[in-house]
Amino acid sequence: MNTLPQQLANGLLLGSMYGLIAIGYTMVYGIVQLINFAHGEIFMTGAFGALTVYAYILPHGTSMWAAVPLMLIGGAIVAVLVAVGAERFAYRPLRQAPRLAPLITAIGLSLALQEVVRNFYPGADKARSFPSLDTTHDLGAVTIKDADIFLIIAAIVCMSSLAYFVRKSRTGRAMQATAQDPDTAQLMGIDTNRIIVIAFAIGGLFAAVAAVSYGLKYGNVDYRMGFLMGLKAFTAAVLGGIGNIYGAMLGGVVLGIAETLASAYINNIPGMQQLGGQSWANVWAFCLLILVLLLRPQGLLGERVADRA
Repeated sequence: MNTLPQQLANGLLLGSMYGLIAIGYTMVYGIVQLINFAHGEIFMTGAFGALTVYAYILPHGTSMWAAVPLMLIGGAIVAVLVAVGAERFAYRPLRQAPRLAPLITAIGLSLALQEVVRNFYPGADKARSFPSLDTTHDLGAVTIKDADIFLIIAAIVCMSSLAYFVRKSRTGRAMQATAQDPDTAQLMGIDTNRIIVIAFAIGGLFAAVAAVSYGLKYGNVDYRMGFLMGLKAFTAAVLGGIGNIYGAMLGGVVLGIAETLASAYINNIPGMQQLGGQSWANVWAFCLLILVLLLRPQGLLGERVADRA
């Protein structure tokens, strides 16, 4: 039990990263009823965009505190361009098609992005080193790094800004109207194509923030990193209630804490010594998803968007 505060902190940090990515899934689904399975690769391209700024643009020896904002900008530009390009050229032509068509397209786009990065980014066929923030701070029984502080601050700022944007801005209210009934919103003068592009762009931006946080925390990036992180983020979105931006962050935090506690403590239960550790973390995360879907299929906060199929 002495390690419980540290494990809770680790789970909160991991869940915040899941939540930032999950918001991209839930915003797109809430507006166009599309599960964008390429979103994990948008997260991955954001990481390589940030790495490009650090490795090839900034002068050698640049302070990390000066480099991180520029890396965020670079990663955000790449991720947003990829997200908006995917919407414009892959998903928009299929908007009136049966749901299976954009779903297969998303899977194909995911694989294509992986292969593009693997084949054309220098050294991307194996893990690339990423600058990290490793200075540690002791807060009672909890030890955190500078990268963890960056992640928590970024998650709070992003979530607060998104909540304000959706509730208070004209574009945010237009997004809510489009999510409720796109046809009526269009009749009322809302440019639904523009709203959908903005939703993809915000998802790409948040994915880039999560990607930079990932690199700063773990010290490396890989062209395959988006697959599992994207799958976990999708799990978080479903767990919290897909279509609900607050549910996405809540689902991410719940998933992160559950995964961390299970991997740390379940092997202390008699007869379950072989089922603990980091190698089983993914198994317990998806077991939690199955349990929630059985007991509360709409997710923890409920699905706010009605099925328009």
